[in-house]
Amino acid sequence: MDLALASSKLKKQLADQRQMERAFGHVMPALKRRLDLLRAAPTLAEAPHTPPTRRHELTGDWRGHLAVDVSGNWRLVFRPDHDPVPRRADGGIDPSAITAVVIVAILDYHGN
Repeated sequence: MDLALASSKLKKQLADQRQMERAFGHVMPALKRRLDLLRAAPTLAEAPHTPPTRRHELTGDWRGHLAVDVSGNWRLVFRPDHDPVPRRADGGIDPSAITAVVIVAILDYHGN
């Protein structure tokens, strides 16, 4: 799957291992695994929706976005990079048609 980054801050934080360690500390190894998992998946449907990764659609202020668990409360938050976003009949995002995403945040959104 194609991964894009939504901000120059994220580009800097993910530029190399040293920057990742500085930005994400102890969650960096798990974050690298999640990024590799997304890159390797041909579609978003191939990213597991069960723990430990737990790909899930978000609601509220994050509606239209998805996340995968990184570690503890840390999440890798992204949105489909499709216009229009592929939808299922029930209105949810169709993960089997998502082949590109934009990473918008890596954070503990439960604590913010």
